[in-house]
Amino acid sequence: MSRFASFEQNILKYIDLSEEELIGLSSFYSLKKVRKNENILSAGEVCTHEGYVLEGCFKIYYEDENLKEYILYFAVEDWWVLDIESFVSGKPASMNIQALEDAVILVINRAQKEQLYKEIPKAEKLFRIMNQKALAAVHRRMINMLQKNADQRYLDFNEKYPTLAQRIPQHQIAAYLGVSHEFLSKIRKKIS
Repeated sequence: MSRFASFEQNILKYIDLSEEELIGLSSFYSLKKVRKNENILSAGEVCTHEGYVLEGCFKIYYEDENLKEYILYFAVEDWWVLDIESFVSGKPASMNIQALEDAVILVINRAQKEQLYKEIPKAEKLFRIMNQKALAAVHRRMINMLQKNADQRYLDFNEKYPTLAQRIPQHQIAAYLGVSHEFLSKIRKKIS
């Protein structure tokens, strides 16, 4: 293992790499520190980097014309963070990505990623698997929002993010669940 042990351990869950390949893959990434409340992407900008969260928590959200937030997901340790549509197409992002805590991420830009694929072809398999997992998670999230009531969605949230309720404000969880802060308080009391 080289500079980023948790990152490398995560990668090895999905593909087999030699020590040399693993060090080579890691060398394409740069360390970036992000302060709490800092946006690493704002709607309208082009997503130029893909990130892997080493420490901290991010919210990936959409804001409507009335500035109401709709949180798509939270990215915590060992999660990837980006607006994939903008990253791949080079078009302006529709989402915002904001740190909810001081954070440390590993970043790679599109040109570096293409070079990574050339130098370490197994990396394409890794990102194919990651994209498939992300697409499946989006589908699950959409189905849950359509099929489950707020109580069930809150229980699912706690299962998916077991420690996050202690790390972020309750209004962020409410925005993720699609309910008001007051309604979330009622849910929490009922479930307790």
